[in-house]
Amino acid sequence: MGNLRTGLAILGTLCLTIISGYKNGKVEKACDSMMPDHHSYPNTTAGPYTLTVSVSKFRPGDQIKVTLSGHEHFQGFLLQARDATNPDGSAVGSFTLVDPKISQLLKCSNIEGSAVSHTSDAKQTEIQVIWNAPPTAPPNVQFLATVIAHYKIFWVKLPGPVISQSEVTVPPQSTTSGMSTDTPTGTTSILPQPFTSEGCGRSKSCLIDPVGCNPSEDTNCFFLSYSTVDQAVLFELSGPATGYVSFALSKDEWMGDDDTYLCINDGGHVSVDAAYTTGRSHPDVASKSVLTDVSWRVSDGVIQCKFSRAIYTPQDLVRFSLNHSYYLFLAHGNAEYGMIHRHKRQPLISSHRQLIIGSPQILTGSRSPLLMKYHGAFMLIGWMLAGSIGTLMAAFFKPDWPEHILFGQKIWFQVHRTLMSLTVILTTVGFIFPFAYRQKWSSRAGAHPYLGCIVMILAFCQPILAAFRPAPDSSRRWIFKWLHWGVGHAAEIFAGTSMLTGIHQQSLLLPYPWTTGVLASFVVWTILLKIVLKLHKHSIIRKGSKNEDESPVLPDSSRSVNWDTKFRVAILALFVLGNSVFCIALLNSIAQT
Repeated sequence: MGNLRTGLAILGTLCLTIISGYKNGKVEKACDSMMPDHHSYPNTTAGPYTLTVSVSKFRPGDQIKVTLSGHEHFQGFLLQARDATNPDGSAVGSFTLVDPKISQLLKCSNIEGSAVSHTSDAKQTEIQVIWNAPPTAPPNVQFLATVIAHYKIFWVKLPGPVISQSEVTVPPQSTTSGMSTDTPTGTTSILPQPFTSEGCGRSKSCLIDPVGCNPSEDTNCFFLSYSTVDQAVLFELSGPATGYVSFALSKDEWMGDDDTYLCINDGGHVSVDAAYTTGRSHPDVASKSVLTDVSWRVSDGVIQCKFSRAIYTPQDLVRFSLNHSYYLFLAHGNAEYGMIHRHKRQPLISSHRQLIIGSPQILTGSRSPLLMKYHGAFMLIGWMLAGSIGTLMAAFFKPDWPEHILFGQKIWFQVHRTLMSLTVILTTVGFIFPFAYRQKWSSRAGAHPYLGCIVMILAFCQPILAAFRPAPDSSRRWIFKWLHWGVGHAAEIFAGTSMLTGIHQQSLLLPYPWTTGVLASFVVWTILLKIVLKLHKHSIIRKGSKNEDESPVLPDSSRSVNWDTKFRVAILALFVLGNSVFCIALLNSIAQT
């Protein structure tokens, strides 16, 4: 079953949810390094923040006021005390809060309250806490603080004062934190010009959307290329986006355990990071950069970045070895202060695995999962063709072909029953596909899944009602007729609304507003032809001829019946033709996504 699902499913979405950092201040994972996981590197300039203490000497058991302040606001912080001779060591002592609304205690180095952090991302200019000197305090203690101005701008291990136990000489204070931060290897530069698709399939492999576009000429072109250079692979990534473009190497069509690369625009500067995704969560940015020769460019709303990565990265075992085949995910979305938000459009996924260091190829891909394409196609065929024609036969064609029997029943009834049974089958199978793909309820699909469930229930009610319908001469027959009519029309209305909300779901995302216009035209077309048949049924539209009006027409005149039947059949043919055109237009859009 697992292999079947994997074989049927094209597209594991690269759902990059919003990376909100740790607004609640629960940053125990950063206790040792005091380094926030913020897709960036610490600011190395002098920070606008200072640490002060109330005394310079202390004894074990003393309580000392510590103040973090600045002439600029900050949104987050992490404060610790450490041995002044080993600022990379464990936290020392514990803290007592002065204002629990804006600060909280953390457990670092297995010591309760040995660190203090923010409780929210509200802007502050000053934080005060009390440090409790432990009995086993080292001779000299220094206070260190990581301060976050906003997501991408922060200082790590800002050094505070050194306080010493009585009779102990205060050591010279360092003007820097002494922390070794990981910075990108190689150089970072500005790209002199846009990328080009020239050489795709010859000197480099390319994944392009739309097919055949050239990023040097088309600002709406999404472009990923890669080529092998010695023992490294050179990547080029480009796409129109306000916040970020990204790609990932995946071992399957589903998100999870993927090697990801992000190019994030933060105020006109692009940060290029390697990351790793686990499940449908946000990517975890690598603490050490494995990227070299990084360059980038932002112009005309297009983000472009270029970098090299070694085929093998023993220094970072999370990175995939590039001598294997992977599916390629290409995504983009918004970002704020370097924080990436969940993309609003389905990522482009290569149609097959590609050997990264293999021979150059031009790759094809899709932005819609195959199962979701089937879902849309089955529902459109079921309700735009089978369902609509089936209800039309029951409503207007009962008087036709009275002498002809098809498999023991009148022609209109057999056609109606066959088409409505086909509608139920297509709806049922189409209803299963989204659950097979998502494997759970979709919380981001809005009203569409709820409307789909209503349509499914109403579609099942119809054959159940038909199975228990009373005999034609029964006194309760009218109840069945009204129920059957009401449930059928309700199903049509909900199906139309469901299709309208479904064609713009992220997993399908048909062209807007063109497809909305096609679906709206289909509704108008259907209503218009039903009105024509309704007017004819009530003799408002009749065969008009002066000679025929002067001639007597018998009630069972074969000429009159023949004309009425031909008129209805002509409208039926027009109905089928028009509905087919609308349905094929939408199916073609689905095929091209």
